[in-house]
Amino acid sequence: MVGGPFRGSEAVAAGLVTRHQLHGPRFRRVFPDVYVAAGLDLSLLNRSLAAFELVRDRGGVLGGYSAAVLLGADCAPCDAPAEVLVPHQLYPHRGLRVRRDCVAETDVMEVGGVRVTSPIRTAWDLARRLPLVEAVVAVDALAHRGCFVPADLLNRRRTAQHGARGCRQLDAVVTLSDPRAESPPETRLRLGLVAAGLPPPSVQYRVVDEYGYTLARVDLAYPEVKLAIEYDGAVHFEPRRAIRDRQRDAELAGYGWLTLRLTPDDLSTMPQTTHRIRDLLAIRRP
Repeated sequence: MVGGPFRGSEAVAAGLVTRHQLHGPRFRRVFPDVYVAAGLDLSLLNRSLAAFELVRDRGGVLGGYSAAVLLGADCAPCDAPAEVLVPHQLYPHRGLRVRRDCVAETDVMEVGGVRVTSPIRTAWDLARRLPLVEAVVAVDALAHRGCFVPADLLNRRRTAQHGARGCRQLDAVVTLSDPRAESPPETRLRLGLVAAGLPPPSVQYRVVDEYGYTLARVDLAYPEVKLAIEYDGAVHFEPRRAIRDRQRDAELAGYGWLTLRLTPDDLSTMPQTTHRIRDLLAIRRP
């Protein structure tokens, strides 16, 4: 029980905690008979681990965003509920999405002792029910880590049961997906540019010198006009990283490249951002 969610009844039976302590200030009840230490951050990961404690003896597996976060594809909104797939009826609980489904063993894998839907099954589920942009974000993240290509979803559709919900969206999702993307904001930025009518940028583009030596790998690029676009999350604002970024930008500038660095604020104002990039493309075209 140390460090993560645990079954209260099991902890009491093992003598690790008394029933009185379990209901005291040291612990917090997440789901029926599932507890965590009171100070534990209830992130999606920890809520998902708690959900698995609830269903591990009922043939349940984690699915959707819960499976994605266990698989290392952190593409969920911060308030996403934990999600389980169970073969039998399970009473819904606050913060828990329950889907009744018998998942084939070929679609299940273990991550740290936790049963989750496989990367492609997780992508299949999310791609069919999320809005288009978030569906592409999820597929990009899962395909990047899951050893499958987005087109595999179309093969899966051919063998799926007739009338599987959301299948009509898969063509658009697969067309827009690019598993080379290394973060959800990068995917959202790329899709925002395409939606605004701009040419699709190259993803994770390698900038090389005259000898073929790699100078940098940039998030997005328009190589024909030597415009690099980088999405800077929080890590890029650490002093040492910021210095390295500026040094690299200066080196690329010596080869004629302009680096445009964007932040979360730029993503939240996409019309202005796309207008800015459109102008840069026009200026830099021969």
